[in-house]
Amino acid sequence: MTPRADPAGFILANTRIHAVPHAPEIRLHLADEAMELWQKTEDDLGALGLPPPFWAFAWAGGQALARYILDTPELVAGRRVLDFATGSGLVAIACAKAGAAHVLACDIDPFAKAATRLNAALNGVPLEVSDADLLQSDPPQVDVLFAGDVFYEKPMADRVLPWLDRARAQGSDILIGDPGRSYLPKERLTRLATYDVPVNRSLEDNTIKRSSVFRLCPSGPQN
Repeated sequence: MTPRADPAGFILANTRIHAVPHAPEIRLHLADEAMELWQKTEDDLGALGLPPPFWAFAWAGGQALARYILDTPELVAGRRVLDFATGSGLVAIACAKAGAAHVLACDIDPFAKAATRLNAALNGVPLEVSDADLLQSDPPQVDVLFAGDVFYEKPMADRVLPWLDRARAQGSDILIGDPGRSYLPKERLTRLATYDVPVNRSLEDNTIKRSSVFRLCPSGPQN
């Protein structure tokens, strides 16, 4: 069976279970070395244009969001939430652990969908997992929408921000986790918390990334 036909098998064969550095209450199937998995994914699937395996790493913005959710469970307890571009499912799992009534974890990468299901089972939490392209339609009706590390390139930022604004206009509280990526809309954000997050050195420019949780505002920042 090819990796494309069995993404869960590929994930299990190429990752190990690790506690998330900044949210050790959560364990994930994670890669040890970024570049090795990047190359292996391309080689094994025979598709150089395949999306990078974002699902295999605990990114700084996601770790910041997870920590904030676990420390302030009242943010999601009893509420409907969406983890947009979920990757490994880290933020969605944190929401479920904090008592969210319903958690939708969404990522267009089918490997992220498989990884999120594996990680949810590993942590014993229920999630709804989808690989639909949510940016093609109106945002789901949720109470809280989380977006971690989504402002890393301009085309993505240009698509995501207007969509998040639509979600906010529908009544969703929008929380963003980010270590200061290039296209973060800083003038639109209110900072809620900041953490020094341990990260994979082969992914980032340091072993610690100062990462913040922000709320998306309709106009300029409030503090």
